[in-house]
Amino acid sequence: MTDGRAGGAAKGPAGANAALAAALKDAGCSYASLALRVNELGRRQGIDSNYDKASVTRWLQGQQPRGTTPGLIAAVLSERCGRPVSPTELGFHSDQRRPVAGRALVYGEDVAETLHTLAELGSTDISRRSLLGTVPFVASALTSPQRDWLLWLSEQRDGLRPTPVASAGPVEQVHAMISMFDRMDNHYGGGGVRSSIVHYLSTEVVPMLQRRGTPPSQQRQLYAAAARLAAMAGWSSYDAGEYGLAQRYMTQGLRLCAEGRDRVLGGQILAGLSHLATSLGRPDEGVALARAGVATAKGSGSPLGLMRLYAMSARGHAAQGHSGETSEALRLAERQLDASRGAAQESVWVRYLDHHYLQTEAALCFRDLGLAAQAERTASESLGANADRRRRQAISRSVLATAHLQQDRLDEAVGTATEALDTLSTVHSERSIQALRDFRRRLEPRRHEPLVQDFERRSRGVLGAAA
Repeated sequence: MTDGRAGGAAKGPAGANAALAAALKDAGCSYASLALRVNELGRRQGIDSNYDKASVTRWLQGQQPRGTTPGLIAAVLSERCGRPVSPTELGFHSDQRRPVAGRALVYGEDVAETLHTLAELGSTDISRRSLLGTVPFVASALTSPQRDWLLWLSEQRDGLRPTPVASAGPVEQVHAMISMFDRMDNHYGGGGVRSSIVHYLSTEVVPMLQRRGTPPSQQRQLYAAAARLAAMAGWSSYDAGEYGLAQRYMTQGLRLCAEGRDRVLGGQILAGLSHLATSLGRPDEGVALARAGVATAKGSGSPLGLMRLYAMSARGHAAQGHSGETSEALRLAERQLDASRGAAQESVWVRYLDHHYLQTEAALCFRDLGLAAQAERTASESLGANADRRRRQAISRSVLATAHLQQDRLDEAVGTATEALDTLSTVHSERSIQALRDFRRRLEPRRHEPLVQDFERRSRGVLGAAA
């Protein structure tokens, strides 16, 4: 594999790709199995391909695969070899020739390429000129970023503590914008602020990082702020139902976080990816990402950051019906909450986290485990404390409605769900909508009852027609 690592295709007779041949041998991978796996991964990204062993023969003879295929081949051989393998190492063209939707799934070594990818992703996202249809969420692409991040983290010898935010200049300006976006997100939901975050990140902040001459300490703070903005772009994309874009922005944000050397923020980005994975039906990946986040944030001096990560672990376990593991994760989250000395002593990235945040997440866990009385009590407490956070209000009301339904209190359930529906008229949040859709699905066995039929009619404008 030496020639492949040198950066280009190792050419033998008739332009053969010796680097790819060596990788296949190293992986013990047949031509047919490589082609089959490339097709499988492609379908998960919305790519319909029909490669076979003849296709692999052509690649070995020097043909360059089109589009995202080099990355898919590299992903397959990375799985088989048990180590990262890049398209360049396999003798294929640079990743820069791949569509940005494919490149943005990769935690890249070169931060200059990461900045280029973010700028291009933001530009194409805003204009939609080349993102054809929905950008898919790719569960199989979650493993490499967390592995690469943890490998990088294991090589660091300092504490990776965030430096104090500069009191003037561009860093302060970026933090002011982050605060404004946070307030808008909390009040109106991610769908209402998403495009503004993406535009500011890709057209203002990325160019700041690409300029030369910025003092190193300021550059590090700018990278951390850019990582936070990328994570916000991901979170707001998630809240707008753009799950594939959410995954890509969070992945690139994690890479920028390494340049900012901020362990607390890295843990929070992994928490966001964990939340995304669990909500999209991969709670096993959600737990793995939360564990990676815990490993990241331990020793960072942020109990609130760890509290959120244990809460995400609990959510993943609850979605799998693992009551014991859920209880233990919630217990650890409570312990971290008790250990916190208050928001003022925490990183700026986690000061919004509090007891009521944990209540909201715990209520969702209890709902998924069918613990109706606990879900009702916890969701009610959350409702009483989050009047200014409309998204939390909508989610907690949906959970409370489900708890009522699980206890066969249909009138209360529908009444509470109707209040959640009214809250959603002012919040553009796909996560809140999904929570209420979950309640509506649970009404299905009682769809013949007039009360349920009336709710179904009233909810169609916000939730769409029932499946």
